[in-house]
Amino acid sequence: MNIAGHFKTITRHKLLVMEYCFECGLYAQGLAHDLSKYSPTEFIPGCIYYQGDHSPNEAERQAKGYTAAWLHHKGRNKHHLEYWIDYGTEKAGLTGMKIPLRYICEMVCDRVAASRVYLGDKYTDASAWEYYQRSRDHYLMHPESRAMLEKLLLMVRDCGQERTFAYIRALLGVQKDY
Repeated sequence: MNIAGHFKTITRHKLLVMEYCFECGLYAQGLAHDLSKYSPTEFIPGCIYYQGDHSPNEAERQAKGYTAAWLHHKGRNKHHLEYWIDYGTEKAGLTGMKIPLRYICEMVCDRVAASRVYLGDKYTDASAWEYYQRSRDHYLMHPESRAMLEKLLLMVRDCGQERTFAYIRALLGVQKDY
């Protein structure tokens, strides 16, 4: 169990996402980002299965066959695409719902920050896109939400974080005020 390591990792991640959300004009989302990670349901397994270089959820899943921390987390955080999966009205079964733009933007901030935290010196502007690419085929997403997420992640890769966050501010109609 690594309490200090897990606390430092999730706090570093949260502060980076907060910084990025602020750059995009998403102040309330930056402040509230990932607060559920400090709840006992998520924090304790995070300490038990702490890896340091990737999410502890995979180790918990391997050990128990499911991830109680992830089930708790995705149901409370709208910046995760899994939050937006529901039964469709036009076709039977589960489908991706359209994600509001502000949560797609927070999702980009989250993915960039996670890549920075876990990759350290190996991080490049392509890292968040590359991570997304490895799993995108099994994501259940609304086509418009997928297109916007991919556009923004590709923008980070090709144009850099600063230009992408300026573009997000423009999309959201937010003036940079600092």
